[in-house]
Amino acid sequence: MPARWRAAAQAGWALLQRRQEAALLALAALLLLGCLLPGHLTLQRARFDHVVVLDITQSMNVPDALVDGRPAARIDAAKHAVREAMLDLPCGSKLGLGVFTEYRTLLVLAPVEVCENLGELRATLANLDGRMAWINGSEVAKGLHSGLAVAKQLEDKPSLVFITDGQESPPLHPRHRPKLNGEPGEVPGLIVGVGQAQPSPIPKRDPQGRPIGVWGADEVLQADPRSRGRSGSVAGEGMADDAAGPSVSVGATPGTEHLSGLREPYLRLLAQEDGLQYHHLDGPRGLSEALRAPMFQRPVPVKLPLRDVLAPLALLVLVLPYAWQLWRRWRGRRPRAKPVPPAAGVRGA
Repeated sequence: MPARWRAAAQAGWALLQRRQEAALLALAALLLLGCLLPGHLTLQRARFDHVVVLDITQSMNVPDALVDGRPAARIDAAKHAVREAMLDLPCGSKLGLGVFTEYRTLLVLAPVEVCENLGELRATLANLDGRMAWINGSEVAKGLHSGLAVAKQLEDKPSLVFITDGQESPPLHPRHRPKLNGEPGEVPGLIVGVGQAQPSPIPKRDPQGRPIGVWGADEVLQADPRSRGRSGSVAGEGMADDAAGPSVSVGATPGTEHLSGLREPYLRLLAQEDGLQYHHLDGPRGLSEALRAPMFQRPVPVKLPLRDVLAPLALLVLVLPYAWQLWRRWRGRRPRAKPVPPAAGVRGA
C-alpha cells in the first residue's frame, strides 16, 4: 500500500474514533432509511407436511404408556406427544389429522398451516377417541395402506404418520397378509408404535366411551377365522405371501388375544415392506425430532422484507457500543485476586 494511502487510512480511522457516536448514528439512520425500500431477500426454509392418523381402537385404551411420568392410556400418550410436537414445526408447515378403525383411515381434518391454525388443530386432536369408531375391528395393515392412499390423493402430497399399537383384530394369518397397492416408499411416512411389549388387559367401553370392565377371552377371536387367511375387506385386494414367516412376525398370540402389548416386530415389518420409517413413542421430544427428520424436509423459498433485516441491524448498531462500555466497566470493577507472598525460605542447619 502506498504511503499516502496508508496515511489517509490512518487519518480516517482516527477521525472515526473521535466521531464514533456521530458515525454510528449516521449508520443507524442509513439502515432505518433502507427499511423504506420495497425490496426483499429470498431465503430457503424447511417445511414439513404431515397427516397424523391415530388408531382409536379399544386396545389403544390400555394404560401402559406415560404422560409426564404418570401412567396413561396409549391414545392419551399419543395425543399428548402430537400436541406438543406441533409447537416445534416451523411456520409454513402443514398438519392434517385422521383416525383409523376397522380397516380404513378416515381423514378428519385436511392439512392446514400449523401456526395460523394451532387452536383448531389442538381442539380437533382433543376430540379424537374411540367414540368415533364405527366398529371394533382393527386390521392394522389395511388401515395403514388406506392411510397411504389418503395421503397420496392430497394436493400437497404430505407424509403419513400412523400411530398404533399394531394389534390386528381378528388375528392375521402370517402367510396371508394385505399387500400394498402401489410402490413402497412412494408416500414417505412414519409408523409410530405406542405401548409396552408386555401384554395387558384391554379396557372395554360402551359407545359413549364409559368403562364397563375388560375384554374376556371368550369375547375376542383368538385365531384367524379362515385357515387360509381372512377374506379381503376390499374387492380384488392382494395378499403378501410370507411363506417363511412365523406367527411372531404378525404378533399373533392365540389364546391370549384379549390381552394387548405393543406388536413392535410386526410394525417394523410393515415399515420395511412399505418403505416407511419406524419410531417407538417415548415422549413428545422424540416424536418432534422424528417429524422434523431430514427425509421429511421440503425446502421452500421464503421472501423476507428488507425491513426485517435492516431494522434489527440498526438497533444493534445503536446498542452495541453502550453494551461494550458497560462490559469494560464491569471488568474494571471486578476485585482482583491479591498476590500470594512467597513463602519464607528455610535455612539449613
